[in-house]
Amino acid sequence: MKRIAVIGAGISGLAAAFKLQKQIERGAQLEYLLLEATERFGGVIKTEQVEGCVLESGPDSFLTEKSWGADLCRELGLQDQLIYSKDVERKTYMFAKGRLVPIPDGLMFMVPTKFLPMFTSPLFSWTTKARILQEWFYKPSTDAGECTVADFIVRHYGREMVDRVADPLLAGVYGGTADELSAQAVLPRFVDMEAKYGSLGKAMIAARKQSLGVPNKPIFTSLRNGMQQMVNAVSARIPDSARRLNAPVEQIKGESGKWLLMCAGRTEEFDAVILATPAYAAAALLAEAPQIAQQLSAIRYSSSVTVALVYDNTVRTALPPGFGILVPRSEGFRTLAVTFVHNKFDNRAPEDRAVIRCFLGGCRDESVLDETDDKIAGIVGGELAELAGITVAPLAFRVQKWPRAMAQYGIGHSARVVQIRELVAGTPGLALAGNAYSGIGVPDCVRSGSEAAVKVLSDIGISTSAIT
Repeated sequence: MKRIAVIGAGISGLAAAFKLQKQIERGAQLEYLLLEATERFGGVIKTEQVEGCVLESGPDSFLTEKSWGADLCRELGLQDQLIYSKDVERKTYMFAKGRLVPIPDGLMFMVPTKFLPMFTSPLFSWTTKARILQEWFYKPSTDAGECTVADFIVRHYGREMVDRVADPLLAGVYGGTADELSAQAVLPRFVDMEAKYGSLGKAMIAARKQSLGVPNKPIFTSLRNGMQQMVNAVSARIPDSARRLNAPVEQIKGESGKWLLMCAGRTEEFDAVILATPAYAAAALLAEAPQIAQQLSAIRYSSSVTVALVYDNTVRTALPPGFGILVPRSEGFRTLAVTFVHNKFDNRAPEDRAVIRCFLGGCRDESVLDETDDKIAGIVGGELAELAGITVAPLAFRVQKWPRAMAQYGIGHSARVVQIRELVAGTPGLALAGNAYSGIGVPDCVRSGSEAAVKVLSDIGISTSAIT
């Protein structure tokens, strides 16, 4: 009987364990053990019900276009629980020079595709508006080499587009800065567009023409009762005998074709190991594989704080329509972004309640994690007064700190991941999963966990031809 250890029970580890469980249900002669260092499964996915509202401490949804998240939900029988963002109400504001400015129509991520809304928007100076027009004539380039997102955007639209749009967007998604994140790792689609079309605006319009007649998908997908539904559904498929909580692993090492795992003073033997942990944790466990550990240790992380607040109907009716607010660092706030959750999804709050989520931290403000929850709530309350005109106290709030949770895809990240994969491919019975490698969203993590399971199954001689 072959044995596999899965270390880490965030969504990557859960996806890996689920893949192994399905193989057992198909008759594979296999055992596995899912080990989680903390008292709960799910990693950064955490949902609470407060005041009749759904509050998310981690991700509140995932990108619909990345199918791996929804596919897992369907495998778990949750297809009727999937809900989608109310894109007809989608409107996002930028807080610029002391006021809310709607992000102009046609600005797709950070690429302008419509001239009139850009030229009439007060968000950009006339210098940037001229750059938007000039960008239409940008020539294809394939020899620019790796660069930061900031450098990439500057050569198309200028620095103001970085400070007003790119940096706030990336702070919310990665907790990083445009001046440090790699364009090739973070925006590979845009890099490919530049190589083919030159102008990003032309490329986006060409892509839109190619999709004519194809129904638009909602941008975001979530679950009716919160993202925790996914975690709970996977956990329910894993037998009690195959999972352990409060089980921090101290060391792993390969010996005589096996993997020895030290946990709680005991040593257990496995045929394969999946490390579904942050890269720095995996590096610490792989001290006896120094080449892999060195590459893993080089992946930086940033921390974040989410604050979920519940307000009464007076706040709900006073808020502007739309999904929320992005806050450039130049405005001097610690809050990076604000989401009007009750507008983004149905089934998040009763009609007389408002749910607002605020994001703080990132690589420029790690010190916010040193503050108490009450202090953080006070910071958010004071800033919401300026950002959204909210002056009343919330009915309830929840503060969640996530130290070293978001991998930073800096310059050299893609090449480093290639090296890591080559080293792991040459190490039978070892696989890595998580947000440190090829995507930080929930679907990316699901995919990485599933692929890790396939890799180790193949390594130990169990056919994966029937795995879907």
